[in-house]
Amino acid sequence: MELKLHNSLSGRKEVFRPADPNRVTMYVCGPTVYGHVHIGNGRPAVVFDVLHRLLKALHSQVVYACNITDVDDKINRQALAEGMPIAAFAERYIKAYNEDVAALSVLPPNAQPRATQHIAEMLAMIDSLIVKGFAYEAQGHVLFHVPADPAYGSLSKRSLADMLDGARVEAAPYKKDPKDFVLWKPSEAELPGWPSPWGRGRPGWHIECSAMIRKHLGSSIDIHGGGADLAFPHHENESAQSRCASGSAECVRYWLHNGMLTLGAEKMSKSLGNIQTIRDLRQRWDGETLRYALLSGQYRSPLAWTEDLLRQAQGSLDRLYQALRLSGTAQGAAPAARRSASVEEFPESVMRALLDDMNTPAALAALHGIADKLNKTAAGAELERQSRRLLAGGWLLGLLERSANDWFQQARRRSIVKVRGGIPEPDDARLRGAGKCGDRFGPGDDSGQTETAGAASALSAARIEEQIERRAQARRERNYALADEIRRQLAEQGVDLEDSRAGTRWKRAPTG
Repeated sequence: MELKLHNSLSGRKEVFRPADPNRVTMYVCGPTVYGHVHIGNGRPAVVFDVLHRLLKALHSQVVYACNITDVDDKINRQALAEGMPIAAFAERYIKAYNEDVAALSVLPPNAQPRATQHIAEMLAMIDSLIVKGFAYEAQGHVLFHVPADPAYGSLSKRSLADMLDGARVEAAPYKKDPKDFVLWKPSEAELPGWPSPWGRGRPGWHIECSAMIRKHLGSSIDIHGGGADLAFPHHENESAQSRCASGSAECVRYWLHNGMLTLGAEKMSKSLGNIQTIRDLRQRWDGETLRYALLSGQYRSPLAWTEDLLRQAQGSLDRLYQALRLSGTAQGAAPAARRSASVEEFPESVMRALLDDMNTPAALAALHGIADKLNKTAAGAELERQSRRLLAGGWLLGLLERSANDWFQQARRRSIVKVRGGIPEPDDARLRGAGKCGDRFGPGDDSGQTETAGAASALSAARIEEQIERRAQARRERNYALADEIRRQLAEQGVDLEDSRAGTRWKRAPTG
């Protein structure tokens, strides 16, 4: 089976042929840490995590690096505004970012290089560009001279004549050409700075990635990924300086770019002020629901982020987990052995979709096809085989990594919230004001909460299991009226019961 990827450099889908099939290299631009990242930042993390998993299934070694930009003017401004040391400020949001993407089931990269840890490598690359005539020093700045690179614009498909002077780069009198971009700039006393041949200063944004790629992956890599908004100027500038420093025309074999998330007609971005942070969304939705929603669109296309999309994602996960639960499958797809499984162990229908330029909507549809077969399969070897296929396909997509019981009894509780003025309240907010309603089941509730009609979170798992056992006993005694009454009362509390050959299972019903 051949993997095909849409290469932004050529503008077409190509068969992926790494320079060394035994060591595939991939680099993806990570966040600039000046606040909690929004869900749009989560899309490349999830999209390229799927590619990371797919490559691990196809090749014996994959070296994946995703950087952190921890020196930047936005970071400096925000840290100074909050009265925090800049390094401590950046550290706070690096930690928050890693927590957020872990909640989206993103596997850790092999390397997470930080810009501030690679100043020496940046200085060496800048010096090389000056020596080779591609960069120059002016008033404490070092700038890349764009007209010196005849291949500039080949990635973003822009000619020098078509580019607007000063577009997304600072126009300044010390530049030889308005399109020249900064490699090094001077730092004031209150800002981070490092000694250099051109004075105390700090790096420009673009040189950071070039230096970190060379350090961790080599002078030429197989895949470079990031959001479509980075294609110009960041990736164009990065490509130019890497190509000119190394003297090689092929620093990146395949450039991949994911489409943007939109709210209404606008791209989601901090500059527009129309963001939803992963941290806030996690208060209302499970991370797996967010991940499923992010994968529901083809990665190169824009994706409209809506509440309906999230509700659909949650319902789809319910159906997949329900198939596992009815089959009696207890564990999710997370075992380490799954990560090193041979390609033959993954379901062909899911693999075929992902090999076609990471067609995740088709891969998700294939998962549901397997779940449908599982639902129709009687007990025995075939039931076990279909369960394994569903879990293996789930691992490729970063889904179904918990037990079905945990999904229905714990993860779904995140969606049981009130929203007032767009601000989610915790699950127990609706339970405040004790004494409004007594315990419908009488004494013995160990939840420590007073129940309000329809508030599923008022019932603990232990209390629900107790009522299920009471119902089972009633059915054994042929007291079907009592059994039906217990089911009805649980339903009023937001708990759905499902009888199957494996016994009675329960889940908390969705609200809203």
